Amino acid sequence: MEAEAASLRLRKDVIAALRRGVVPDDGLSLIATGMDRFARRVDEEFDDAAVGRGVFKAVRGEWGEGKTFFARWLEARAIERGFAAAEVQVSETETPLYRLETIYRRALERLATRSVPRSAFRSIVDGWTFALEDELRAARELPEDGPPEAVAEVVEAALEKRLARVSLANRSFAAVLRAYHRAAFQGDDALAQGLIAWVSGQPNVAASIKREADVKGEIDSRAALSFLQGLLIVLRESGFKGLVLVLDEVETIQRQPRDVREKSLNGLRQLIDEVDAATFPGLYLLVTGTPAFFDGRDGVPRLPPLHQRLQVSFDGDPRHDNLRAPQVRLLPFDRARLVEVGQKVRAIYPAADRADFERRVPDAFVERLADAVAGKLGGRIGIAPRLFLRKLVDALDRVNDHPGYDPLAEYRLEVRADEMSAEERSSAGIALNPGDVALPGLDR
Repeated sequence: MEAEAASLRLRKDVIAALRRGVVPDDGLSLIATGMDRFARRVDEEFDDAAVGRGVFKAVRGEWGEGKTFFARWLEARAIERGFAAAEVQVSETETPLYRLETIYRRALERLATRSVPRSAFRSIVDGWTFALEDELRAARELPEDGPPEAVAEVVEAALEKRLARVSLANRSFAAVLRAYHRAAFQGDDALAQGLIAWVSGQPNVAASIKREADVKGEIDSRAALSFLQGLLIVLRESGFKGLVLVLDEVETIQRQPRDVREKSLNGLRQLIDEVDAATFPGLYLLVTGTPAFFDGRDGVPRLPPLHQRLQVSFDGDPRHDNLRAPQVRLLPFDRARLVEVGQKVRAIYPAADRADFERRVPDAFVERLADAVAGKLGGRIGIAPRLFLRKLVDALDRVNDHPGYDPLAEYRLEVRADEMSAEERSSAGIALNPGDVALPGLDR
């Protein structure tokens, strides 16, 4: 019964996300299409990361072709295989790529494991120190009859030893974790939380908290890289196989001023070089972007060393792409895939009366809705999934809530300009001002 309840919650969460027009955070395997071609190679790359190698992958696709979906599918697959995962949406203001300290901070905020879906860092650190205590106890290195302070000192010395390699580059990571252990040991939760906030890259941590660990200021880009090394050590010693870090929508770099854009491209090159140099054992770094970012004059080609690392020659048939290459492309959505994902959404919808629900939402309705949405978007099925799934869930809600409602006869598809993305509006050939646009094909 508990498993059934969990399944129902997951299905409701997926449907709720699609209702809002966003990619679900979890449960993507329930509606995934076209991922099978990547699964074997992705699993091989996970195996590489699990034995301490660094892995880099770039994924390209036009807007709406499923880059974020692919990234979250990969994250979920990694978590099931024993990795931690974090996704960072690159943006011009909040997370510019050249400021690695902001990337690190967002990654820690989004850090997820199988048991903690968000902000998992503190629970990971707690598990690591508990495991270390158990290890020391099993080796009879903890004083059995000594005062609690003596036990804490032995554990903290072991923490320092485990993080010695990181301390050579930046002593602050180990120092803060040592101070955190002491604060937690003494039951000072406010201090412990403040120390975790600082080592996670959060700004505006009180000076009094930083003094407890003998650290100053805030984490900068250089420190962020050494802190990432420390995080990987803690993860590996906590039983995790590594970390999947996703940098999504890196194409936003192209909208930045020239000097900022070049710094961002160089930051990406630096990350890739560090991964290749085994600086981050166990890190799987995934970057997503549009073809214009990877090929355009304001993107990767502006930095020849980065272009040389990422350049891949794609032929006309994506089915024969080399999936071992540093850059791979997604297959664009076609009608068959659009209908298939619609059928999967219908199948997981938590209907009150499943038999009646299935009867009133036949394949014919799913197909006609897919054709209507894609047709209005200039036939560009590749950018239709988000809008199609949002409107499909709208129709499914009506069927579920109103007995006797016949979507084939009664559902009228209407889309407002202000609920469409810029790409969708462009494909529909409408201006940016809000207004109702009736999409023909389902009007009765």
